Amino acid sequence: MRNAESFPVAERRPRRAPALILAGLAAGLGLALALGTNHSAVAKPDSVTAIDIALEPDATMLQHAKDANARLLKSFPKGFALDATHHPHVTLLQQFVRTDDLDKVYAAAEAVLSKEKPTTWTLKAIKYYYIPSPPVGLAGIVVEPTDDLHRLQDELIKAVTPFTVKTGTPAAFFSRVRGHDIQKSLIDYVDDFVTDAAGEKFNPHVTIGVARESYLKKMLAEPFEPFTFQATGASVYQLGTFGTARKELKAIPLSP
Repeated sequence: MRNAESFPVAERRPRRAPALILAGLAAGLGLALALGTNHSAVAKPDSVTAIDIALEPDATMLQHAKDANARLLKSFPKGFALDATHHPHVTLLQQFVRTDDLDKVYAAAEAVLSKEKPTTWTLKAIKYYYIPSPPVGLAGIVVEPTDDLHRLQDELIKAVTPFTVKTGTPAAFFSRVRGHDIQKSLIDYVDDFVTDAAGEKFNPHVTIGVARESYLKKMLAEPFEPFTFQATGASVYQLGTFGTARKELKAIPLSP
């Protein structure tokens, strides 16, 4: 199986996501894709961090995601495995922030999350979906976008905005190859997250892996039995290649 770093565990809204996430698959699968702010300022490249604020799902969702991931890997071994550095999660917000302000970002996010208490919510997984890039697609389990999730995302955007910058460079991301695995399309996506993946365009989901479109179409045609789950906490991650949640910067424990 190809090294997991060659493939993304990313969360994207279908409208803009294909050009972003699946541009990453081009490197691993020989495909050719191409892609593209309402932020406060521009900072020096080495003083910026690309972050992902995410909810951590409980054992119920983790098991469903891992089972689906194993199924996809059996069908398409070149895909990626969900593991310790490709965390299954529900993205709420991705932004470029000033590295010197990370502690303030953590505090702002924790204040919002503590007030909202998302661990008390019952979330519902409603279907599979995938982002096509023939002959493959990137699949996920869609989470019903409730009023609570929308409100939480809106409040996080407001809380983090004072610490954001207009854009970043590959140096803002987690990389073991000095940023050579960071795509311009990924930078563009984080630039435009608030306009392209928030509000009415918010599509909460947990990514489960990659497979050929022919297989994914059959999978989506099968009955999906909805299930409920809860968040057990939240984290701030540093984004990696193709939008993966590669490095946990701050775990945010949440009380019921």
